Amino acid sequence: MKIEVQGQPYRYISENSNDCGNECAFLLTKQNEKYKEDAVSRGAHSIISPDECWKVFGLDRIRVIGITGTNGKTTTASAIYSLLLDLGHKAAMQGTRGFFMNDAPVEGKTLTTPTVLNTYRHMAQAIASGCEYFVMEVSSHAIEQERIAGITFALKILTNITQDHLDYHESIEEYTRIKNLFFQDESKKLINKDEGKAEFNFKNAFTYGVENPATYKIIAYSLNNGVSGVLKYFEDHVPFVSSLHGFFNLYNITAAMAAVHLVTDESLEKIADVVENFGGVSGRMEVVSESPLVIVDFAHTPDGMEQVLNALKEKEVLVVFGAGGDRDRKKRPLMGKVAVAYAKKVYVTSDNPRFEDPDAIIEDILAGIEDKSNVVVDVNRRSAIAQALKERSGDEVVLILGKGDETSQIIYDQHLPFDDRVVAKELLATL
Repeated sequence: MKIEVQGQPYRYISENSNDCGNECAFLLTKQNEKYKEDAVSRGAHSIISPDECWKVFGLDRIRVIGITGTNGKTTTASAIYSLLLDLGHKAAMQGTRGFFMNDAPVEGKTLTTPTVLNTYRHMAQAIASGCEYFVMEVSSHAIEQERIAGITFALKILTNITQDHLDYHESIEEYTRIKNLFFQDESKKLINKDEGKAEFNFKNAFTYGVENPATYKIIAYSLNNGVSGVLKYFEDHVPFVSSLHGFFNLYNITAAMAAVHLVTDESLEKIADVVENFGGVSGRMEVVSESPLVIVDFAHTPDGMEQVLNALKEKEVLVVFGAGGDRDRKKRPLMGKVAVAYAKKVYVTSDNPRFEDPDAIIEDILAGIEDKSNVVVDVNRRSAIAQALKERSGDEVVLILGKGDETSQIIYDQHLPFDDRVVAKELLATL
């Protein structure tokens, strides 16, 4: 992909050396530096850095909010985006769900954090559409691979740090180091004060939390019929109400409110007034059926599962889940351990096995479960969901975890149509 630019001695910019010629500049990044000589041999007009590219696109005209963390990135980003729009600001959002501008989808799902040039292209589109703010999810892979190089952030946010992506980072210590690397400069940052693994540059740092003293501190809350609470900011005490469920969403909403307060001139009272307009994110604690109660969620880490299951601790839960193939194996037994600790009955099945043997993945999960008396194993995900729905009774809740709003199941390199929400509705219609 090459992008046309104006007012430069070259006509295009590309990250791909194959695109290069005397009219095209090569954007050199950590990911493509081994192709620099190829770009030169093809006659690239120039070799430019991300910092230079940022200036070429004139991206200082938009305020960038970046969110990283193991869990909560998508919900927090979506909440910030929603609050900004409801307050009358023009905004764009890039992340796991795709690219959106001014409440309209522009591009479908891609990497959580795309390549440098793709992100810059989205920012340029946002500016052309009059956007003041650009909200983006920042993955640990993107931090390590420097896919956020050159970006000037108006605010950086940390949600939490728990185990994930150890297939890539190899240890929780390295994963934690990479996450914290995002917060070592002097830019404005918003840190979850209740996250013990957070390490950050204190200059221009603000905090939020429920349990520990923080700049934005929840001093009272209720988890009945959604999430509501009172947010304290110095002498201000601001009540808010949200339709989202679960203790973890108390953090997501608090982070979103604090973020909007830090990057705009809006009062906390005005921000709190529009919180209830945010209905959540597709595939995150999404209610597929009210009666019986069937919920689909994206949780695919031990901590993510624990948060969702804990949000339903007053109910008896039947949980259906698996683990992704070609990903962190170490988290699989931990996921099994969490499931049996919280759920009345556990259905272990396939997620996205990719090139791994689905039965072997299930065995890794089962290794974390000592008492298997309330565990059902069914490698066929549709069949496992069907069994849970058939066996539930009374007020029991069926919770389907791992894939959220994904619309396919990845087996080998094929993306086969499969949407937990659609499958659950189809099966409910036959019961």
